[in-house]
Amino acid sequence: MKKIALLILLLSLTRITDAQELQCSVSVVAPSVQGTNKQVFETMQTAIIEFMNGQKWTDNVYSPEERIQCSIMINIKEIKSVDDFTGTVQIQSRRPIYNSAYSSVMLNYLDQDFDFRYAEFEPLIYNPNSFESNLVGVLAYYAYVILGYDYDSFSKMGGTKYMEKAQDIVNQAQNSPQKGWRSFESTRNRYWLVENYLNEQHRPLRDCMYQYHRQGLDVMNDKPEEGRKEVLAAIEKLQKVHRAKPGSFAVQVFFDAKSEELINIFSESFSMEKGRAIEILSEVDPANATKYNKSISGNQ
Repeated sequence: MKKIALLILLLSLTRITDAQELQCSVSVVAPSVQGTNKQVFETMQTAIIEFMNGQKWTDNVYSPEERIQCSIMINIKEIKSVDDFTGTVQIQSRRPIYNSAYSSVMLNYLDQDFDFRYAEFEPLIYNPNSFESNLVGVLAYYAYVILGYDYDSFSKMGGTKYMEKAQDIVNQAQNSPQKGWRSFESTRNRYWLVENYLNEQHRPLRDCMYQYHRQGLDVMNDKPEEGRKEVLAAIEKLQKVHRAKPGSFAVQVFFDAKSEELINIFSESFSMEKGRAIEILSEVDPANATKYNKSISGNQ
């Protein structure tokens, strides 16, 4: 019995040691594609699940419950040939909030430029020293972006090395025929997301990520007024970025994830705090200014 108990313990420790950083759910859909073998989408989905969850992305040891919750939804819009696909990829990640059952959305981004090749049953292998596959490159890029966002929320500038790894992939992809990697193609793509995030002018955004989550949301369950105060101070930092770089892509990605959460946070504030929150949010996220004014103030 002692030997069996020891074996069970060793197996459980092995599972914990082997636990990777991401707990990624994957969905591959093709609602607009007709008359093709749908089995390839199931095979692709399984391969991506194994790649995202089986790859070791950091040098840190994660227990199963510490894995970062994230999701990938690939929408195949066209099959150009047997193994050549065009579509979009939606990336989302979440972060648990201390002492609560709530998880905060960290990233919620729809990448419209997703052309890739996938041969059924071919393993997905990431080589950090070269760019060999757009599918693998895009997946690895977003894995590191997810890690960068998450680490920044737990320690100041903690995600730098992971965003730099994402930038390495961008640099390797400059000669790729697929779109999304180059500065001149768009002002809102993979190139600019990581460029913005690592640019010194966006340092206040990264300071915001830490203050917003670690000093704001993480204390809000026990001290809601103190937590809201920290969140308000965090988003004030975004004014510096907005005034230096109006229309910043990285700031917009922040609000794509956080706008509804911010409404929920400040709709519970006292009137002066509501007014200040509306003032800041309307300046730094003008696309949602009307929504902030109506929803936070209660003037529906």
